[in-house]
Amino acid sequence: MISFAIRTLRHRKAGFAGAFVALLCAAALVTACGMLLETGLRGGVAAERYAGAPVIVAGDRFDRQTTRDDDGDVKTKAKPLSERRWIPASIAAELKRAPGVEKVVTEVTFPVGHALGHGWESAALTPFTLAKGRAPRADDEVVVDARFAGATLEASGRAYRVVGVTAQALPSQDTVFFTTAEARRLAGRKGMVSAIGVFPSFGGQVKGAFAYTGDERGAVEFLGAEKARTTLVSLGGALGGTSLLVSVLVVVGTLALSVQQRQRELAMLRAIAATPRQIRKLLGGEALLVSAGAGVLGSGVGVLLGLWLRTRFVATGAMPANLQLVVSPFPPLAAMAATVGAAWAAALVSARRTARIRPVEALGEAALQSGGLPMARVVAGVLALAGGVVLTILVSTLDTESASAPVTQLTALVWTIAIALLGPVIARFVTALPLRTPGAGGFLSAANLRANTRRMAAVVTPLSLLIAMTCTILFSQTTMENAAREQAAAGVRAGHVLGSGISAAAVRELPGVVAVTEVLRTSVRIDLDRYTAQAVTTEGLEKTMDLGVVAGSLQKLDERSVAVSTTAAGRLGLSVGSVLALTLGDGTPAELTVAAVYGRGLGFGDLTLSHALVAGHVDDPRGRILVAGGDPATLERFGARLPAEVSGSNPAVAYVAMGLIVAFCAIAVVNTLAMSTAARTRELALLRLVGTTRRQVLRMLRAESLAAVLVSTVLGSAAALITLTAFSTGMTGSAMPSVPPLTYLAVIAAAATLALLATAIPARFALSRPPAEAIGARE
Repeated sequence: MISFAIRTLRHRKAGFAGAFVALLCAAALVTACGMLLETGLRGGVAAERYAGAPVIVAGDRFDRQTTRDDDGDVKTKAKPLSERRWIPASIAAELKRAPGVEKVVTEVTFPVGHALGHGWESAALTPFTLAKGRAPRADDEVVVDARFAGATLEASGRAYRVVGVTAQALPSQDTVFFTTAEARRLAGRKGMVSAIGVFPSFGGQVKGAFAYTGDERGAVEFLGAEKARTTLVSLGGALGGTSLLVSVLVVVGTLALSVQQRQRELAMLRAIAATPRQIRKLLGGEALLVSAGAGVLGSGVGVLLGLWLRTRFVATGAMPANLQLVVSPFPPLAAMAATVGAAWAAALVSARRTARIRPVEALGEAALQSGGLPMARVVAGVLALAGGVVLTILVSTLDTESASAPVTQLTALVWTIAIALLGPVIARFVTALPLRTPGAGGFLSAANLRANTRRMAAVVTPLSLLIAMTCTILFSQTTMENAAREQAAAGVRAGHVLGSGISAAAVRELPGVVAVTEVLRTSVRIDLDRYTAQAVTTEGLEKTMDLGVVAGSLQKLDERSVAVSTTAAGRLGLSVGSVLALTLGDGTPAELTVAAVYGRGLGFGDLTLSHALVAGHVDDPRGRILVAGGDPATLERFGARLPAEVSGSNPAVAYVAMGLIVAFCAIAVVNTLAMSTAARTRELALLRLVGTTRRQVLRMLRAESLAAVLVSTVLGSAAALITLTAFSTGMTGSAMPSVPPLTYLAVIAAAATLALLATAIPARFALSRPPAEAIGARE
């Protein structure tokens, strides 16, 4: 049957083009997601600052937790820290005595404007060499890299003279060198260093530190790389799983439509004694041939797509530029296996009904659409509905974005799967309604929709999927952004906000200033779970910030206490007076007493800590400053902004990643409608022969497309609304998601435009041929 399948493909290229496109897109999507996942698991980060040092000794990059299970086995879990863990400078003396060590170089790293500051002694780690000038000798002297322009540098309210320029400049960071003493003073970590370079080698162990070589040096240098890898693992896994489910749904629908359009041909084969097994082998062989070709080409496209995704993630700051994308044969092979498997299964499922009917009934089955659905499909549809209900209830209980986001996408997808499975029943109900546009075109479209509800269901499925997934992706983000914006707007009492690098003491001395609050953003871990946190100075806090305290008081907030949001308190079982053990961003443990519980966690973070506690445990202690009172003109000279101008979180990564699925759904819509319209060449030709005008045929097709868009809009919007309501309930406590009307209308307009274009273009090609010639070609 394989040779027969090859001949069939040769003579029905147009009929299999749609399946080929769907399979190619599926392979590309799965390959790109697999590349992201593999990069998160195995990607390495090339060192820049530490490239010249064979070994870097630094603090542990992870927060670790050791547990013992019921069998007595010890297990250790680790999660990356958000800040650098500094180590005692005394470790350098211990390393100098180690065998095989010739030189030890200490390093401190701290922010200086948009650059990073270091002591000149650490120039050997790259190594940096002087192109002109000399090394800094006095505390007011600096050496800058080759990109720097100017003769002076301003840092921490003090001017420094540029006395030297290096011959090198690092690709992703600007560098400024101070004297060793000044660098240690500016870093503010007395007796501590960020890293130690060891030459030429070191193979031992150091108490309180780890030795890193190879690409591990890059991970020490770029703390964001570990977070990016973790993000890629979760994103690649969630996106890959969702992509695979969407791909299977689209591929099954496309192949089912292809088989449905060949009912007459398959019925003829059954009538001339082809066995059910031969029919299944024929369709399976065709699916294997089409999917193999699409899988090979799609995997290549997927590699290019993965490279493009990397550039977008680097542009949005989601991953460092020197985190190299892993390109291996595993994602393409996995994509090919998934594509071939999905196509094979889809072909067998689609062929099941045709292959099982008796030869005598075959032609009648092809000529007249069956009235009911197979029991297996009905059962699967009911199970999908039940699954949608269960997932909706689950989403409504999730209050963290990392847990809720993937389940939310899955929930919308499961609702759409239920629509796809029960589509013919839904279509039959809709076509029974007394809805019809005036004129001959409206009469013909209504008759066509009633006569072939399966075709309408095949069109509604990808349109519903497109609308449901697009609305869910867009409006879950707007719901979170709007809730956070509302809480922040309600909670900020300050009249102005100053950026980093401004002296809070100087602002307090300005005339008319009533209160100044320094704010740092960081994250902490509690039992390895990550929580967003802010650190604030408490003096005059009530004049600049209102967190919506529901229990306790922020006046008691100090270095030994913490305020928690109602969401975090509920998850952790905390109340005022409870003791909370947490790990600060640099791995420092802290045991704090809950002083207050507040309600505006989305706008201000899960936890609020004392600024004095956190400032010494973050890489960049410069935050923003909230100012109450003061002269607006004077504050503007300091770079002050209105609170409303403070930007929120950046959802670009979610939009870029999930936008791929939306694009795939859009391609599926065009593909399905084009296949459906192109297969009706003989039908359209017959209408022309019996006197229907070209304009009436086009009106009929437009009316059918608009009917499908209307049904899809209702179904897709309902699936998205149910999902978004549950998401909003869990994440914001409100059952009202934020849905901008213009954005929603734009989504529907885009879906309608796609549907009309995908119908009109192939229809015009079909109508451009003389009716008699078109009928003859189809026969």
